[in-house]
Amino acid sequence: MARFLVVVPPLTGHVNPTLAVGAALRERGHEVAWAGPPGLLPSLLAPGATFLPTNDLDIADPIEAVRERSLGLRGPAALKFLWSDVLLPLARGMVDGTDRAVEEFAPDVLLVDQQALAGAVVARRRGLPWLTSATTSAELTDPLAALPQVDSWLRGELQTLQVEAGIDPGEAARGDLRFSDHGVLAFTTEALYGTDRTRPANVHFVGPSIGARPPDDAFPWAWLSDDLPHVLVSLGTLNAEAGERFFAAALEAFADEKLQAVVVAPPELAPDPPPNVLVRAHVPQLVLLPRMDAVVSHAGHNTVCETLTNGLPLVVAPIRDDQPIIADQVVRAGAGIRVRFGRARAADLGAAVSEVLTDDRYRDAAAVIQRSFRAAGGPSTAADVLEDLACRP
Repeated sequence: MARFLVVVPPLTGHVNPTLAVGAALRERGHEVAWAGPPGLLPSLLAPGATFLPTNDLDIADPIEAVRERSLGLRGPAALKFLWSDVLLPLARGMVDGTDRAVEEFAPDVLLVDQQALAGAVVARRRGLPWLTSATTSAELTDPLAALPQVDSWLRGELQTLQVEAGIDPGEAARGDLRFSDHGVLAFTTEALYGTDRTRPANVHFVGPSIGARPPDDAFPWAWLSDDLPHVLVSLGTLNAEAGERFFAAALEAFADEKLQAVVVAPPELAPDPPPNVLVRAHVPQLVLLPRMDAVVSHAGHNTVCETLTNGLPLVVAPIRDDQPIIADQVVRAGAGIRVRFGRARAADLGAAVSEVLTDDRYRDAAAVIQRSFRAAGGPSTAADVLEDLACRP
């Protein structure tokens, strides 16, 4: 049996897809451990899972504070900020702790999230095989190709990061820390990503990796009517605070409509909802989605994949980071409509929701992606790829 170390950042959306993969590996008799900053990460793991902290202190809150400063940035400025102020400092802060984790756990293979570059650095320095975990497919599209100055700057920074960690400059100049030479696990399929898109070599489209999550017995299930269509509105865990205007538009759009909407928002950002709108700070999304007929989302990769796993159409309102790319994939696949987050009016949002609810083309396209997800295999296929790498001489 083999030992696998999963290196992740302190971000829920990047940790969750690895949990089901880890469970699949453990069911086959392998040993699995997770390495990352303390705080959030241990709370996401299954009871008894092995966790190896890479930092003495929880750095999740400082990272979120930095990300909040980027809310007003767009385009090249936003991408450069993400790397210079978030991901590169995170990598430097995790290198020594990740090295200690590798020393303690002695893994045969590392699974390294694209935003936890310390894992890639340590794997290269120690000569260990590693796979990239691409929890969002945005990086596969080479989003910096149209920004050559930012791309050149980033490549230089990634080389510097490696040289600082003791890697030979010639080796540091080879390849790309974001894409392992051993392979990339992409938690999507070509039906969503697009068959005509460029992508790095040795990408494995394994489909979404969705595991069980803690139940939420507090949700008022009896509120949902069997006689009305249901719409879920969610801007994800990192963007809700920026959505006050959007939530107001949604409440106005749904008022007096023959539907029920569940809006995931801090109650103070969506006050006085109409009777057919339920506002909740948190919802059991995986359990709730089978009861929905459409989803309004910020186009976060996990929410989009969870929605399409249920064959539901989307209205996407991307805000930042990878979201515009994922929103474009949804629209190109025919599974949804895109609206502008910062300028969405109630009339626009209401019309888009009405269209995806009543035009079968959107649901049919979502069903095509749903079938591709099922065929891809998800966690089981990801475990196959990891096992294959562990068995290579």
